[in-house]
Amino acid sequence: MLLKLLREGLGRLFVFFDFLTRPKIIERSAGAQAVVDEQAKALSLYQFYACPFCIKTRRVIRQLQLPIELRDAQQPGTHRDDLEKLGGRIKVPCLRIPNGDEDQWLYESGDIIAYLEGEFGANSGPQ
Repeated sequence: MLLKLLREGLGRLFVFFDFLTRPKIIERSAGAQAVVDEQAKALSLYQFYACPFCIKTRRVIRQLQLPIELRDAQQPGTHRDDLEKLGGRIKVPCLRIPNGDEDQWLYESGDIIAYLEGEFGANSGPQ
């Protein structure tokens, strides 16, 4: 119980720190942003609100202006169940990437960030 309170308290502190230190948002032309919006709209991030690794991943999503659906996997229910049944395990952050008939489930914040920056970052295409 004490450990859960400590973890939740520290997580909320990380969320507050994230709010105070938001990264600069990438600037794109309206046309380039429309293309990014279309490419990223099918992605979804399974996450816990106060998880430091999820916060790190959300910072990059915000910085790159990506319309990725955030799915709360903290509470038992649809998103947590999907993560376990379809992704194979309950581990966050997890980026669900549609690939035709079969989805790719990308775990680890560093791998997710590398994927997002590679696909949508400043060096990925026209700005």
